[in-house]
This record gives sequence, C-alpha cells and structure tokens, in this order.
Amino acid sequence: MKGWRPPAPFLLLLPAILVLAAVVIVPLILSLYSSFTPFRLTQPASLYMFVGFRNYARILTDLEFWTAFGRTVLLLTVALNVEMLLGLGLAMLVEKATRGQRLLRTIMMFPMMFSPILVGFQFKFMFNDNIGLVNNALQSLGLTDQAIPWLIDGTLAFTAILIAEVWSSTSVFAILILAGLLAMPKEPIEAARVDGCTPWQTFRYVTWPFIMPFAYIAMTIRSLDVARAYDIVKIMTDGGPAKRTELLWTLVSRTAYADARMGLANAMAYVAILLSILFTVYFYRKLAAARTQIAAEW
Repeated sequence: MKGWRPPAPFLLLLPAILVLAAVVIVPLILSLYSSFTPFRLTQPASLYMFVGFRNYARILTDLEFWTAFGRTVLLLTVALNVEMLLGLGLAMLVEKATRGQRLLRTIMMFPMMFSPILVGFQFKFMFNDNIGLVNNALQSLGLTDQAIPWLIDGTLAFTAILIAEVWSSTSVFAILILAGLLAMPKEPIEAARVDGCTPWQTFRYVTWPFIMPFAYIAMTIRSLDVARAYDIVKIMTDGGPAKRTELLWTLVSRTAYADARMGLANAMAYVAILLSILFTVYFYRKLAAARTQIAAEW
C-alpha cells in the first residue's frame, strides 16, 4: 500500500461522494435508526432507547395511519385518471393544430412552472368562502345564493385539493402523450381509415396501444408525486377540517413536529416509502407489458 495512489476518477468524484453522503446517506441512516426508537424531540435521550419494531407494529394497528393511507390512495386514483383523460384530450387537440402548435405547447406547460406552495395559496384564495373567486362566480351566475364552505366541509375540501392537483399536473400527461402522438408513424392510421375503421376504432386499436407506454411513464411520475403530496394540502387545509383531508405525509409531518414523536414519524415515513415503491413497481410492470404488446403488434 506504500506506493498506492487513488485513481484519478475516484479523486474527481470524491467531493460529490462526500456531499452526497453528508446530505442524503447519513440522514437516511439516522432516520432509519430513529424509527426503531421512541425518539421525541422534547426528550433527546430517548434517541438511545432501542425498542425494535414497536413503532412499526403500532402503525399496523393505527386506524389514523390507514385512514390517511386510504385517503392518499383515493386522491392518487382519482387524480391520475382525471389527469390522464384531460391530458390525453389536450394532447390530441394540440396534435391536430395546424398553426401555433409551439405556442400551445408552451402554454400547456405553464402550470408545471408554479411551485406547489404557490398553487396551494392560489387555490386557497380561489376557494375562500367569503372572497373567493369560485363562490363569487357561482353567486354572480345565480347558481347559488349563499357561500359554499369549500375549505370547511371535509368532502368539499378534498374536492378542492383534487382540483388543485389536477390543474397543476395535467400538463405532465399532456406533454408525454403529445410526444408519443408526434412520434407515431402515420401509415397505420391511414391504413385503418382505408380499411373503414371508425375514429373510435382507430384510436382504440391503433393510436392508444402506441401511446400507452407514454401514459404509463406519466402515471409512474405522478404516482410518486401524489403519494408524497404535502405542500398543496398543507397550505390549503393543513389536513383539516377535523383531519378529513389528512394524507400520509401531512400525518407524518404532524406526528414529527406538532406531536414531537420523531421516531414514530420516521417509521410512518418508511412505510409510506415502501408503499410508494410498490406502486412504482406496479406501473413499471404495466409499462413493460405495454412495450411488449406494441412490439408484438407493430
């Protein structure tokens, strides 16, 4: 070892490795360790009390956690389907445009440029029951004679969060599906028309199988985003009213900082990460199946 010198690539990568270890790996190890302790922010000594899988066993029987998990899955399911339908419609409209397609694509990307916190404040103001744009518009049109408590009623608050999520992220589906439409060869569509296929049949059996992988890529990206949704919910309702819009990561945040139970919160976070990985694996399998189908049909 006397004359050994580290290779140059390793020396060049060493600063990045050290930074990555300091800001990612070490915090992950500490959080994983603390998930096996009853660590409370108000009791620093509790960090050194090892309790094994007690936090994880408690999560498995915690009704509040599974209620937040079910609500997160509901938001994910509804948001992904609505975003995909709207994104598909937008992509097909833009793809048919003969003029101004570049301008339309730029406009379509605008919602992606806003941070989730800004979107949360924007929709919180819009759905305000006293001065909000939505209530004022409904009353001006004569559709209601009283203010609707959008952010006070649990069901309406969840609907408002859903609308904010859909508005901010439909463009992800639209852009990726549009990329698939633009990459699709025109010969199969023309052949389907010559064979007498209706527009629906052409879409169902020709267009959709080709763009399906692009849709699943968007679903994978968005499933991870929605599964860790926090900013919009925190700003608009903070999990209220009466925890009826509490999602997984707002529950983790409240457990860690409001209740000071950091060990339990870290255990919740790792369970949430595991569930997100399972959803990602599911979408990747669907993506692989779609690619196999396209390879067989094309």
